[in-house]
Amino acid sequence: MSTGVHSEYKYVLETIKQAAEQYQIDASGIITRLNSLDLTELEANQQALMYSLNHIAMDQPDWTFVAARLYLNELYGKASQNRGYSPSEKYGDFYSLIKKLSDIGIYSGDLLAAYSKEQIDELGREIDSQKDQLFNYIGLFLLADRYLAKDHERNVYELPQERFMVIAMTLMRNEPESIRQELVKEAYWALSNLYMTVATPTLSNAGKSFGQLSSCFIDTVDDSLDGIYLNNWDIARLSKDGGGIGIYYGKVRALGSDIKRFKGTSSGVVPWIRLLNDTAVSVDQLGQRQGAVAIYLDIFHKDIMNGFLDLKTNNGDERRKAHDIFTGVAIPDLFMERLEEKDENGRSIGEWHTFCPHQVKQLMGWKDENGNPLGLEDFYDESNQRYFTEKYLEAAANPLLPRKTYRAMDIMARIMVAQLETGTPYMFYRDEVNRQNPNKHQLGEGRTAIYCSNLCTEITQNMSATSIVKEYEDEDGNIVIVRKPGNFVVCNLSSINLPKAVQVEVLERLIKVQVRMLDNVIDLNTITVGQAQKTNQRFRAVGLGTFGWHHLLALQGIHWESEEAVAYADGLYEDIAYFTIRSSMELAKEKGAYSEFNGSEWQTGRYFERKQYHSERWIQLKEEVGRNGLRNGWLMAVAPNSSTAKIGGSTDGIDPLYAVEYAEEKKNFKFKVTAPDLNHITYNFYRRARHELDQAWSIRQNAARQRHIDQAISFNLYVKHDIKAKELLNLHLEAWKQGLKTTYYVRSTSQAEIEECQACHS
Repeated sequence: MSTGVHSEYKYVLETIKQAAEQYQIDASGIITRLNSLDLTELEANQQALMYSLNHIAMDQPDWTFVAARLYLNELYGKASQNRGYSPSEKYGDFYSLIKKLSDIGIYSGDLLAAYSKEQIDELGREIDSQKDQLFNYIGLFLLADRYLAKDHERNVYELPQERFMVIAMTLMRNEPESIRQELVKEAYWALSNLYMTVATPTLSNAGKSFGQLSSCFIDTVDDSLDGIYLNNWDIARLSKDGGGIGIYYGKVRALGSDIKRFKGTSSGVVPWIRLLNDTAVSVDQLGQRQGAVAIYLDIFHKDIMNGFLDLKTNNGDERRKAHDIFTGVAIPDLFMERLEEKDENGRSIGEWHTFCPHQVKQLMGWKDENGNPLGLEDFYDESNQRYFTEKYLEAAANPLLPRKTYRAMDIMARIMVAQLETGTPYMFYRDEVNRQNPNKHQLGEGRTAIYCSNLCTEITQNMSATSIVKEYEDEDGNIVIVRKPGNFVVCNLSSINLPKAVQVEVLERLIKVQVRMLDNVIDLNTITVGQAQKTNQRFRAVGLGTFGWHHLLALQGIHWESEEAVAYADGLYEDIAYFTIRSSMELAKEKGAYSEFNGSEWQTGRYFERKQYHSERWIQLKEEVGRNGLRNGWLMAVAPNSSTAKIGGSTDGIDPLYAVEYAEEKKNFKFKVTAPDLNHITYNFYRRARHELDQAWSIRQNAARQRHIDQAISFNLYVKHDIKAKELLNLHLEAWKQGLKTTYYVRSTSQAEIEECQACHS
């Protein structure tokens, strides 16, 4: 046995002893076991690490922190070796790190251009290695494996607190120099204490010379060959940079429709969706994973039952499948009402017509104020007038308009079968989304501004298609294509770690810096698709969300299935909404309102009235917003938050925990994990696993939460594989009746693990 191995072994034993003492864990069994091993065959650090991991269990959950301490020592050793300083220092010189990684092209060089050496040295002194002890093992592993900056040979250079400081410096880079250092320190405070996380693209790419900072994008496809192929090109470019994509296909003509008056020539939406499927597979995201694309279609589109609902299922013609994309269905209130129509024997009799959007525009003659044809998809039902329903009934009464007619329940049955097999389609309740939209003023009452959501169902922003207006040859002989940009939605995400932030009562301070960080992403980001860049600047939309809901309930001693949980969600998210809107208003005073503020429901006060915000603080805020403006057109969205919730040491998004003790498995790891902060008290609030919980309580909680969120929420339904069709139907009906805007996956106990988009995890 070499002296080096022996000294490393002693160091590992000492680390285990110290960490076990800190977390009050009996380490005598592990130490005895390690002392009995043949050290000539032992790689001490890895063996000890894996041995400690195997002791993470319900009776000793804090072993995860011992394992994290060992892994930290390994990271410190590798970084110090690669950067040339003593491992006892843990962290090396911060300026030297930035200089080195900028010189070799890992960092962009913007930090050195924006900050002086003295400023960087000052910020380097703020880095606190003790904050590394907040990580559990899986959180630290994910951060190190996926996000810390490495050189081109994948050697570790950056350490966790340096990643947080680089993010803080990047996001505050363009702030006035007189206040910038303090703003950087405030952002570092929020990140290093794990009070919040930034979106995966920001966590990964901030300060680096590649990638972009936004999470998701949503496009509307025009009903033309140019529109379809240009959308595919835009999607490829965004996917290359790591964005998740949502696409609305409801304007594209259906199978059997005419093209240039030739009858029955259209191939419908399925072949074009298959083409997008190939793009998602072919254009991977920075070499890490294939692209992630969700396609939405209206339930009144003629192709809904002609292949769309079966795109991901295993039955039927493989030539009409697209297994690598995700699907979503846009559903009006009228369809849900038809599901409830029954005869005297209780049999569902509601009838539903599906139409080709192209034929609707040809035959119905509806026009906008500029004379452009409108379709059914361009109307929604308001609370006081049913614009969509009137148009739908008018279309149904036209004997010349082709349609396919089904029992509404037959369509719903196909949806539920697909959901139990594949988890999708997502449900997008289009009327509720558009009713609650604070920026509907651009089109007028009853006109659809939002057609679908994103890949993770939490983004709802104004959408419109980009079109080619002309093509010409310039004086140099170049062929120039001129495109009229539509509203190409961009979402910029960040999330509050509820258990950490709420327990120490820092929400007000945290949200103030968090909104500023999100707003700065908009100006820092350079998006390769021009219309997305323009939309981002025009509306300045952000999505502040949360994770750790179940963790917080357990710490607060609140059972999931209780009125107390519903009331707590209502009160907590009202506070979050208040602090978020106020922070954006204060930014507007400082930097100006978003360009479309005038006429919005923020400006008129209608938003606050519709939410029934009548307390003194809300009345005052409504007046201040009307007077000073709002910096961001949309403010809140609750993303899935799986990966970054693990980094934060908490539970995913708003989901219940999978189980008190289970294995967390991805492509390159499988770790045993336990519920966070598990003890004899919190166990009672964790012990019912997610598939055992009554989902009606989850829906009620989410409805209380949704009241305060101006966008939407990634909300999963967890069901047993043998759930009766009527029970699943009732869950969907309840979600709609409770005013949910979207539902995400239907996760049954028979499904394999669903590979989610990483971009929306924040």
